[in-house]
Amino acid sequence: MNDFWITFAQLTVNGIAVGAIYALVALGLVLIYKATEVLNFAHGDLLVVSAFAAWGMITVWTFPFWLALLVAVGGVALFAYALDAFIIRRIAGQPQFAGVMLTIALAFMIRGAVSMLFGPESRNYATPWSNQSTQIAGLSVANLQLVILGTAMLVTVVLFLFFRYTLLGVAMQAASQNQLAAYLNGVRVKRVNSLVWALGGVTAAFAGVLLAPITMVDISLWFVTLKALSALVLGGFGSIPGAIVGGLLIGLIEQYAGVYMPDGTKDIVAYLVLIGVLIVRPHGLLGEAHGRRV
Repeated sequence: MNDFWITFAQLTVNGIAVGAIYALVALGLVLIYKATEVLNFAHGDLLVVSAFAAWGMITVWTFPFWLALLVAVGGVALFAYALDAFIIRRIAGQPQFAGVMLTIALAFMIRGAVSMLFGPESRNYATPWSNQSTQIAGLSVANLQLVILGTAMLVTVVLFLFFRYTLLGVAMQAASQNQLAAYLNGVRVKRVNSLVWALGGVTAAFAGVLLAPITMVDISLWFVTLKALSALVLGGFGSIPGAIVGGLLIGLIEQYAGVYMPDGTKDIVAYLVLIGVLIVRPHGLLGEAHGRRV
């Protein structure tokens, strides 16, 4: 195997690992959007909260990594539930623009609160897989990347089974498709919507705790939301499979652009894809077309 193919294969592995994070974040965004029709611009700040919480538990309170992960996931899920129950729910029935502005305001408030509590400095924490790698078919794959990929696959499968085979999952699907009909059939729509926000918080927390050791624990983690939005547009806005496919594709495109395209392209390629898809195929790869341009 020559150097080109070795490099290409290594970039592919890295891209899939990064794309799995984008897919997790995009999955949370699309779950919340389908249930409540709110595009949560504060979703990335849930990653920030989970990363800083994990840092505090691991480095200050010396929690084992797995315990810190579970506590962070549970805490962020409760926080997301409370955001919907006490704040987002109050704008039900208002134009979508109200939801956008409210979540943007929440994002700045959460970011500011974290900055006041922890300071602006970047930091890091160790995981059981830090500085470890595995040789697979001649490629060196960081163990943390394997954990990220495995976690993303596990979360996706668990969510699929949850929505397919549990009464609560079916109720969530019913509420997302027709809230009035679901309410008339006995579904407590408001509570179900808050639980969907909690599920979105779970995906964000997993992404934040696993991504932070790679990119550093920093306020800038919220930028992942913008990459996840690009993934949603590419895969098809409102499509759960599209969120996963779009996340993986954006991760791969970024890695390839960082090596095979001019310097700086990697930082903007996700947004170039977003613009291109909106122009050429607005409903994305797996989304449904709604209407025609005239």
